[in-house]
Amino acid sequence: MTRHLKVGLVQQPAWPDKQRSLTESEAGIRELASAGAELVMLQELHATHYFCQFEDTQLFDLAEPLDGPTGTRLAALAAELDIVLVGSLFERRAPGLYHNTAVVYDKAQGAVGHYRKMHIPDDPGFYEKFYFTPGDVDDQRRQGFQPIDTSVGRLGVLVCWDQWYPEGARLMALAGAELLLYPTAIGWSLTDDDAEKARQKDAWTLIQRSHGVANGLPVIVANRVGHEPDHSGLSEGIDFWGGSFICGPQGELLAHAGVQAERLLVTLDMQRCEEVRRIWPYLRDRRIDAYGDLTRRYRD
Repeated sequence: MTRHLKVGLVQQPAWPDKQRSLTESEAGIRELASAGAELVMLQELHATHYFCQFEDTQLFDLAEPLDGPTGTRLAALAAELDIVLVGSLFERRAPGLYHNTAVVYDKAQGAVGHYRKMHIPDDPGFYEKFYFTPGDVDDQRRQGFQPIDTSVGRLGVLVCWDQWYPEGARLMALAGAELLLYPTAIGWSLTDDDAEKARQKDAWTLIQRSHGVANGLPVIVANRVGHEPDHSGLSEGIDFWGGSFICGPQGELLAHAGVQAERLLVTLDMQRCEEVRRIWPYLRDRRIDAYGDLTRRYRD
């Protein structure tokens, strides 16, 4: 039997003012829900500006517990609109312990799971290791690359820098994820020329589409847009390139956003994942007996 799932994402600018940013997010969520979306995803750190362009201990004041004001507002929206909603929080887990966390809210059930970003970058303009602790992996595999069960399916939620690593996508697929979702914040330095900008954005789109191909799963990617200044004055800031997209289990682009605020809505035929995996049985043909060295840092 064919199973259809209507999925949407919000691509938006964001500001240091949480209420302004969340009001923008809420408008997008409501628009998509009114159009029939059953699952809606927001971009990474949608409630604030991208504050990781420089290091400042005062910015830890932006963080909240999972059940803080932002989480409470998102949970209420999911319940009111009867949708599954994937949001993003700068999580204050304990004094001095902070995470970049995606939280899944399932209709009236509230928060049904969360994923703490595993791969943390530390590059000019993206000083995330200063702010975020990587997610844990415990003995019961309750964190790390563990899908989240919802009323619309099992979601393999990862966050931004995770999108460059095929291992994370594969582990989500091996644990039964039915969709791969990537809330994201990525853009260009103003010093990049047009050719370099094109290479970076094309690589970013290609690697995530390839996760869909390699695992036979749809992929949903939400990025932010707009220029955000570096308030330290050390750089000219970042131009976030948008480009959010939804692709099918063969990497086919079903919807692709530009560089402006936008909402994407697609009806996925979830049965196609089964059909694609039957004709491209990558999981069947994996040589798991030969992959032990993947757990090593490097093969010297």
